[in-house]
Amino acid sequence: MIKQFACFALLLFFTTALAQNRFLGKWKTIDDETGKPVSVVEIFESKGKLYGKVVELYNPKNVHKKCENCSGDDKNKPLLGLIVIKGLTRDGHEYGNGKILDPKQGKLYKCTLSLDGHDRLKVRGFIGVSIIGRTQVWERLKG
Repeated sequence: MIKQFACFALLLFFTTALAQNRFLGKWKTIDDETGKPVSVVEIFESKGKLYGKVVELYNPKNVHKKCENCSGDDKNKPLLGLIVIKGLTRDGHEYGNGKILDPKQGKLYKCTLSLDGHDRLKVRGFIGVSIIGRTQVWERLKG
């Protein structure tokens, strides 16, 4: 009985760890209006929360741009290296209770992340309640 319980606990631990790790990695962001790739955001975990950092910009003209419209600590930080997903916590099968930064507008929005299969990430930014917002679909980068 103890062996069965230990095996079950171990299986549960690894299943949870694998589900969580599916959010981590590099994701290609897509512009809502043009449908073209904009950047690569690397999602990582720190102290039990998820964060996302811009690690690549597809338009070479934007490589040296700064977040001019941002406020606070993000004001005039380079887009490359900017933390755009901030402090999301696990909530069932998704992440939420954090923020996402729109560098173009310089605004912070509430955010949820959910998986759509293994290689698609639904990123929802909203004001107040989730109904007032928009969802982007990011694609996982292989390798």
